[in-house]
Amino acid sequence: MRDKRCSRMRSLTIVIAVGLLIAWGGNPANADDSGSASGAGLQAASWLATVPYGAAKVVYAVTGGVVGSLAWVMSGGNTDVAKAIWSPSMTGHYIVQPQNLTGDRALHFIGGSAD
Repeated sequence: MRDKRCSRMRSLTIVIAVGLLIAWGGNPANADDSGSASGAGLQAASWLATVPYGAAKVVYAVTGGVVGSLAWVMSGGNTDVAKAIWSPSMTGHYIVQPQNLTGDRALHFIGGSAD
């Protein structure tokens, strides 16, 4: 019974995470491309690519948050050490946009530094 509840909770968490990623994305297609077949195809491809990419990015960000917190504790509260882990793991792009698929905009899995 407990395993079934854990499985349902895990599934619900994944569905909520993907839903939030999609909701945060807004309408990534350009207004002039949305009416064309290629624009619609790019938008559909970006939504499909966002699901695995966004899930991997969320896992990476959460892991970076945990590791950064442990580094902060182990370093005696040195925030610079924690930020050096938090910033690259938690920043960056969470959603694949059509411009990323066409090469017009770079897609950054790892974000910038804390500086």
